Amino acid sequence: MPWIRRCLGSALRSSHPCDVTVIDNVSSDGTRDVVRAEFPEVELIESRTNIGFGAANNIALRLALDRGYDFVYLLNQDAWLEKDTLGKLVAAYRPDYGVLSPLQKAASGKLDRQFSRKCSRYLKVTSRISAASDLVVDVPFVMAAHWLLSRKAVETVGGFSPVFTQYGEDDNYLDRLRYHGLRCGVVPAASAVHDRASRKPSREDRVRLKCVAPTVKLSDPGKCFLLRAAIEPLELVAIGVKNFSAVPFRRIGPFVRSYGKIRECRRISRGKGAFLP
Repeated sequence: MPWIRRCLGSALRSSHPCDVTVIDNVSSDGTRDVVRAEFPEVELIESRTNIGFGAANNIALRLALDRGYDFVYLLNQDAWLEKDTLGKLVAAYRPDYGVLSPLQKAASGKLDRQFSRKCSRYLKVTSRISAASDLVVDVPFVMAAHWLLSRKAVETVGGFSPVFTQYGEDDNYLDRLRYHGLRCGVVPAASAVHDRASRKPSREDRVRLKCVAPTVKLSDPGKCFLLRAAIEPLELVAIGVKNFSAVPFRRIGPFVRSYGKIRECRRISRGKGAFLP
């Protein structure tokens, strides 16, 4: 809730006009009351249960298609836009890209740590390019805190896979994006904020996050399922040994038991519009 006013206010003040929809996963921090009282122009859709990040976004993606939008922008509740973020992303859009992201910064103005770790090596060559450029830099991954998706991407790739309930959804979506022949890019001329620096994950949380990687790899429709099914439990073992943690070892059994669901979702993800309600 500390961010919701800034998040919604930034979208409503965007120089590129947009409609704003909030999908609320039974929040208990007063977010819904703030939206109703202070942002009457924002559409509020309330879930009866916490359906998770992916399923909530899938509702918004379906609405965007049904309403004929050319683009949909996924914006985390702990993130906000610059006034010209959307306009610069839309101006830089090319049909071969399914997902575009601005530079994702921390509230301090520095690049978000995770964004920097994942994307900086691809952006170094653009450091001298004018901020007015519509250049798009290909990246293999960028966090879904700030994603501009084209209508073509949503119609083709669909929504987020139900295999993932917390973390890994964006990795899997980008794997499927590439499987369907589309690209992911960052527009260096555009920037926005993802304010999560104050939330320090525990060591165990970091290990749990690493444990998502085997599910991501096994869910990739472009990879051999049988090969990955044999390898990925060993990756969990390696994560446990490297981090001196029992968490990955406890994940092996549930992970193997989920193979049936993962395989079925892989099959579905090869079709167009997968997982949309």
